[in-house]
Amino acid sequence: MKSEIQKDFDKEAAQWDANPGRVQMANEVSAAIIREVPLTTGMQVMDFGCGTGLITLKLQPFVKTITGTDSSQGMLAALQQKIGQQSLDNVFTRHVDFATDSAASYDLIVSSMTLHHVPDTLALFKAWFNQLRAGGQVCFADLDTEDGSFHSDKTGVFHFGFDREKLQQQLLDAGFDKVRATTATTINKEVKGQGAVQFPVFLITATRPE
Repeated sequence: MKSEIQKDFDKEAAQWDANPGRVQMANEVSAAIIREVPLTTGMQVMDFGCGTGLITLKLQPFVKTITGTDSSQGMLAALQQKIGQQSLDNVFTRHVDFATDSAASYDLIVSSMTLHHVPDTLALFKAWFNQLRAGGQVCFADLDTEDGSFHSDKTGVFHFGFDREKLQQQLLDAGFDKVRATTATTINKEVKGQGAVQFPVFLITATRPE
């Protein structure tokens, strides 16, 4: 079930946005974040595992600053190109190691379809807790538990989706409160030998206490 090999997202960056299903999912997750979190123009936000910035740029108009962080230099280069093309002065990029990223102060941390690439989710939640200001929130999306058929290439996939209740408990264990879950969207995907399969995507939010 687990892979110790890091997927090479640098090679995929150039064609990442060419997948219409991926773009649609990012749009739907972005809409769910906007629906669930009261964004303000004073907020400093981090998009963890931002990829080419599909969600980063959807949230950008509603916040003070947003920093796209990723372990792939290729993905960050693609986002940096968009920032330049759109002359955005409140979007930044930062290269991180998902396992060891540390200090910064944010009002909101968002993430989409990145958690299944992180081996230790509790450790990540503790890191997020330390990166948030008091009263700050996390808001992240990923797959509900599935049988492994979502990813045809399982390189770098450490989890075949997640049990929502277990993640919610981990957030509580990391110090968060006001933890809640909803369904952000459903991905319809052709799976070899199974035909069209529906994969629900949850959105979980939690707050660092004041």
